[in-house]
Amino acid sequence: MPDPHTSRVVLRRMKDPIHDLIEISDRLTVFIDTRQFQRLRHVKQMGTSYLVWPGASHNRFEHCLGVAHLARALTSHLQRGQPELNITDRDVECVELAGLCHDLGHGPWSHVWDNMFMPKAMPNQPWQHEEGSETMLEHLIFVNHIAISNADKNFIKDLIAGERRYCDPSEKQFLFDIVANKRNGLDVDRFDYFVRDSHMIGEPIKINLHRLLNSARVINEEICYDIKDVNNIYELYGTRFRLFKQIYNHKTAKAIEYMIVDALLAAEPYLHISSMVFDPKQFSFLSDEIMSRIEWDSETNENLAPARAIFDRIRNRDLYKCVDYKLVKWDDKRLFEERVTSADIITMAREDFRIRSEPGNDLKIAVVSSTEEGNDDEDEHITRESHPPLDPSMLSEDDVIVSLAPMHYGMGNENPLAKVKFYSKSKLNVARNAKPGDYSGLMPNEFGEYMLRVYTKQPKYYYNVQAGYRALLKRIEEEVMPEHSVPTPPATEPPSTPRLGPSRTTSLGSIGSSSSPASSFGINDFTTVDVGFVPESPTKKHKQPPRDSSDAGSPGKKRRL
Repeated sequence: MPDPHTSRVVLRRMKDPIHDLIEISDRLTVFIDTRQFQRLRHVKQMGTSYLVWPGASHNRFEHCLGVAHLARALTSHLQRGQPELNITDRDVECVELAGLCHDLGHGPWSHVWDNMFMPKAMPNQPWQHEEGSETMLEHLIFVNHIAISNADKNFIKDLIAGERRYCDPSEKQFLFDIVANKRNGLDVDRFDYFVRDSHMIGEPIKINLHRLLNSARVINEEICYDIKDVNNIYELYGTRFRLFKQIYNHKTAKAIEYMIVDALLAAEPYLHISSMVFDPKQFSFLSDEIMSRIEWDSETNENLAPARAIFDRIRNRDLYKCVDYKLVKWDDKRLFEERVTSADIITMAREDFRIRSEPGNDLKIAVVSSTEEGNDDEDEHITRESHPPLDPSMLSEDDVIVSLAPMHYGMGNENPLAKVKFYSKSKLNVARNAKPGDYSGLMPNEFGEYMLRVYTKQPKYYYNVQAGYRALLKRIEEEVMPEHSVPTPPATEPPSTPRLGPSRTTSLGSIGSSSSPASSFGINDFTTVDVGFVPESPTKKHKQPPRDSSDAGSPGKKRRL
């Protein structure tokens, strides 16, 4: 049936848990009903989060439908509300197709592939999923014989990238901020996954997308918003921070990410998986299902046994363990990247063991049992065994992982509202940044930080790795802190006089804030374990001893071909 605003024909409507009915036009159908787009049904939107939150089973397929829906909604709103912008039906369609195809290049487990696996598999050949999306778009159009002009194709590519590169210079600048907004991060891609991801894990956030889209207005080639929505937009940025901190970077999901990367790297010399991204025909068959393929092939290819063993650990919940974590100031990232390394942690772990092994030091500890409640992760039950710490001499640099993940509101350590312009009903064509007093002043002193986590691939060395990390942290603090020493009080003030308030060199706002120089070096008391601590999964207690590999039906048996 014809759309009331354009000449397009709506062929069908898809029921979506977030946007209700999504209209699919004849033009979109040509792109959706292809092998290249249907591949996205087998790429998890939230990667490994599905293994922590069972509800997070949605895929890139439905996310792309949602982004296309919002892209059309926003562009159509601007077209109807501001006819002077001369937005054409062709513009609306290209923006909609850019939203639909923006994630065509995502590999298995989404960002695990391009952010973690590819840099290690091909360190000298940088590749990002945006690049893959362009390649796959070209391939999709070619093999499916889709009629589209080069001008429209190049325009869609640039809309996906969020910047002009190949398209005609006459294309409207503000359209590049709809799917991938590099100016302030307010785009329909984020609008969809903020709401969709939180809904699917069972913690839905409330964002009135309809109001937000209808608040948009173009002023001086930039998409601006009604000043009445300034606090709602700030809350949107806060939502981004919470999602990345609590969901996307969950410690167990990250542990599984590292395990998947290790498994893929183990299989890489024999399957050459990474090179598939440069061949769109092969890439059309690459998805999360690569895990099952490796497991299946390992039955007849013993070279894949190491990769299979890692995947077995994931399925059996024998995961890499997070031994410690802490939050690091944004400005201290470089220091921690350079100084907190796997090699240095192991060196300090061996030194800790040497000291504790000296005559007169008792290594034994008492038996302590505890139960911890949490998400569906590997730390629900913890048993503390009674034995001395293991000798870490066999612990290798590859057994320890140091993770430093950025957490911010969308614009690094800056206030994201400084990047957004607003208008008022009394001055519809005048836009400016919001000033203090236009919005709530209850904001953090800093808008970005880093989550530092240390993992061990061998749980039996849990205590050793934690001890080594903490000894290293203490050594770095002793070397760095003199640079931040507090000025000596004036001589006229008696040293014995107790301080009832802040010193004259300390501002009231800095008391207890994350801006304190020492905040990046403190030890996390909540994660401290006893000497010799070894975590153990409760499931192991209820398993029988392994059967001999010669038993019928054992995993050691090769299938007959």
